[in-house]
Amino acid sequence: MPEYLKKFAEPFGYLDFARFGPVSEPVRRVLLREADRLHRHGWDALDSLDADTAAAARTAGWLLGCAPHEIAFVGSTSHGLFAAAHAVGAGAGRRGSAPGGTVLVARNDFPGAVYPWLRAAGNGGLTVRQLEGPVTADLVRAHLDDRVRAVAVCAVDAATGYRAPLAAIKELIGPDRILVVDAVQALGAVEFAADAADVLAAGGQKWLRAGWGAAVLMVRDRIAERIGPGLGGWSGVVDPIDAPVHPCPPRPGAVAHTLTNPDGPAVAALGAALALVREEGAGRIEARIGEVLGGLLAAARAAGAETGGGPTTDAPYGSWRGTGDPAAAGSGIARLRLPGADPTAVHRALTDAGLATTLRAGWIRLSPHASTDPGAAELLGGTLAHVRRGARTA
Repeated sequence: MPEYLKKFAEPFGYLDFARFGPVSEPVRRVLLREADRLHRHGWDALDSLDADTAAAARTAGWLLGCAPHEIAFVGSTSHGLFAAAHAVGAGAGRRGSAPGGTVLVARNDFPGAVYPWLRAAGNGGLTVRQLEGPVTADLVRAHLDDRVRAVAVCAVDAATGYRAPLAAIKELIGPDRILVVDAVQALGAVEFAADAADVLAAGGQKWLRAGWGAAVLMVRDRIAERIGPGLGGWSGVVDPIDAPVHPCPPRPGAVAHTLTNPDGPAVAALGAALALVREEGAGRIEARIGEVLGGLLAAARAAGAETGGGPTTDAPYGSWRGTGDPAAAGSGIARLRLPGADPTAVHRALTDAGLATTLRAGWIRLSPHASTDPGAAELLGGTLAHVRRGARTA
């Protein structure tokens, strides 16, 4: 294993980063440092936490191609998406926005990316139009009309690993409509067209390996005047403590959409995780994930399994740079099923063998990281072959 990957080390056979990523070594050190700081110090610890938050915003801005003030930190991806949904709803009728309006949302996206829009619609101001199937530019085009104000999409689908063509969708909807992106299954695992997103949310507990408690919320200046601070609390307004009267005006930047101050140690951990991605290179991490995932899928197919997702067969990871379409490269998520075998029994056998995976709708989801030991492919293939022989005998 290359030396740089040792910072990411996790238990052998762990193939479930799309669910949760064991924290990296730099993140572990930061969490221990912050716990000690909070134990030994008083208010002076807050200055250090503020500095860590500012550093994390600079790193996130570098990775996403935006200014630090366009970054805020919230508690989770869902928190960020709820803020986005209510901000878009609250922006109806503001400068450059028509009253009311419709948002396009994929019906089969992860529920965390769907419910914010349903709840915002229930509170008035928006109508949700649910799309069937993977979100492509053609699908969006078929539903685009004058009432559509926003499109909400997952950069990478949690179940299938499908990578949405964000750049093509943004080009299609144009600058007057808002593209909201759930990037939790992309940031830290694959390169994607982050510049296409007007609003983006991504928690740190999966591919970034930062644990729970903090998520990036990006709100670009280019759409700031067309949305309102739908969930903005006291942390998102100017001079909230000494104001003679409320409400106070919103603070500039993404922080206007925060409910309260974030979890400082969690943000520091997320900052360390983002810095590690910047240091090691998103492209290099993606390439390594593709190699590992390709080996796992090859072993699964050799054992008789049906597979889906993962690296494309006609191009290596990263080849989208020549075409401008990152969706052509797949993602870090793939899935398999064993014909003739009970999916629950297959999942149990993999777990008993020491392989951590997720069972979803009859498919076994595989989501390794750059640091996954290639030897896991041999164990996967051997276990599947054993289960298949047992199923045939039965």
